[in-house]
Amino acid sequence: MFYWFMKNLVVGPIVKTAFRPWITGHENIPATGGVILASNHLSFIDSVFLPLVMDRRITFLAKSDYYTARGPKGWFIKTFLKAAGMIPIDRSGGKASEASLNTGLQVLARNEVLGIYPEGTRSPDGRLYRGRTGVARMILEGDVPVLPVVMIDTEKVMPIGRRLPKVRRVGVIVGEPLDFSRFEGMEGDRFILRSITDEIMYELSQLSGQEYVDVYASSVKEKQAVRDRQAIKEKQAATSR
Repeated sequence: MFYWFMKNLVVGPIVKTAFRPWITGHENIPATGGVILASNHLSFIDSVFLPLVMDRRITFLAKSDYYTARGPKGWFIKTFLKAAGMIPIDRSGGKASEASLNTGLQVLARNEVLGIYPEGTRSPDGRLYRGRTGVARMILEGDVPVLPVVMIDTEKVMPIGRRLPKVRRVGVIVGEPLDFSRFEGMEGDRFILRSITDEIMYELSQLSGQEYVDVYASSVKEKQAVRDRQAIKEKQAATSR
């Protein structure tokens, strides 16, 4: 109810009027049945624009960090995500990752649309980073089609660190379904999972024109955070002399 209300009566009309989102390849999305939309991830608002241009409802797997943020902003994000039906996932590995996988499979078993960002986090610089293999396991275990989806210019509307969006047009490109039926029954083979994931990332790179970097975006962010902390320490040391 909240999802429909926000999309059709509140947020949807306002956002569509202001940003005029466009979409190509909408005909590639099946009208029924479970399907995975594997998208690049440029901005927090990717999860706002993508549902607006789709006829079918999308359930996203959102990182659990969004649900633990503090303060008014954290409360708003947590409340909005819960009401919109987005599901928090724990990416710490082990049993937590297995539980996240099973949650996604439950969505597909209900013949619904599952939205997932294979990179696992937003791109820190607009480039496309290495995908995580959870999406490949869901494809094989769920026995569902996967569509590569590309968000266009959302990082220019609301880059990381910005609180209010800039008004400009954004777009969505939906590619043709990718066929991985040749790997049926091989969901336990990590080399197969890596191969499938890499093929998805290649298609995303071709559709988006983004430069591909074969490292995890989270690793890049962690290294940058270390450099930032070191720079702050050096600045504080300099000012205290």
